[in-house]
Amino acid sequence: MSDGVDSGRLDDLRAIEDADPGGMLRQVASSAAQIREARRLTAEAGIETLAEDGRPRAIVVTGMGGSGISGDVLAAVCGLGCAVPIVTVRGYRLPGWVGAADLVIAVSCSGGTEETLVVAAEAARRGCRLMFVGGAGSPLAELAERTRGLFVPARSVGQPRATLWALTVPLLLAARTLKLIHLPDDVLESAAVRLEDVAHRCRPDSESFVNPAKRTALDLMGDVPLVWGTSPLAGTAAYRFCCQLNENAKYPGVFGELPETGHNQVVAFDGFFASRGGSGDPDDFFRDRTDESEHGLHVVMLRDSDEHPQVGRRREVTVELARARGIAVTEIPAEGDHPLERIATMIALSDYITVYLAIALGADPTPVSAIQELKARIVDT
Repeated sequence: MSDGVDSGRLDDLRAIEDADPGGMLRQVASSAAQIREARRLTAEAGIETLAEDGRPRAIVVTGMGGSGISGDVLAAVCGLGCAVPIVTVRGYRLPGWVGAADLVIAVSCSGGTEETLVVAAEAARRGCRLMFVGGAGSPLAELAERTRGLFVPARSVGQPRATLWALTVPLLLAARTLKLIHLPDDVLESAAVRLEDVAHRCRPDSESFVNPAKRTALDLMGDVPLVWGTSPLAGTAAYRFCCQLNENAKYPGVFGELPETGHNQVVAFDGFFASRGGSGDPDDFFRDRTDESEHGLHVVMLRDSDEHPQVGRRREVTVELARARGIAVTEIPAEGDHPLERIATMIALSDYITVYLAIALGADPTPVSAIQELKARIVDT
């Protein structure tokens, strides 16, 4: 339930705490600890046994929502040079080509996700190699025991979308075990350190003019975000950003990846939502946001340091086109060298942005009432 828009709420620590009763900011801040704990739990589960039957023909990750994104992150970090295809299945049906030569990884934070359990059971019937990541003592854990699949417990920090790294690190370590990715332990630790740094910069007691997440959240208020990545890695982060806009801020967002956006979404620059009637600079943090005519499209460019040279040129021209039309642009660069570091920093900042946007808009960032109502009504029928 909304308490009304109040941009000043973000500079009042007590108001932030009151607006976040479910502790979503604390959940987001646990990301570094999740990496370290998941690394330990995955080792204890016996991840090395996954390599006993050699490299699979393909890896299929099945999961929904905040659990399913782990498959996308796995594929993005492994990159285009990965020796086997990595596919994420979101739904009830396993592709017909999947069989005994493939590894199916079922991911469910709760361990009770209906779609995931259906696909995992089908994978077991087809004789696929199996790995499970999710809640201990859950239906997923029971299925793992019945099918003798490798089970890695994941401790939820609250919401599945905030438990991303507890769910994703086991998948990354599986890929390392299968020699599909170069991921030394020091890179995992470096990624955790970078997440701690983002958490420090975006902490609740940091004022808006120096806090990058608060500043961007205020800049997005009332605008329609076009969140675009400049590589497959950044494109995955863009998709995650929009999912977090939806669930945390209860706010719409359109995701895309360059260069594809230059063949369709960029045309929206000349459409209805592009108009911005105010006279101020759309990129001016201190502009007056009370005038609704100031609102319009807002390009959020997630910049990967490993982007194709032509994509880099397309990004530059896209930004020029947007600004020439009075469309605001926010650029968020990836930090670090390894793909894991880069995607982790982009995701971490976007997580904070969406929680602060929720708070500024008066929306509790934790509940997902519409999802729960949808599930309940499906069961009732």
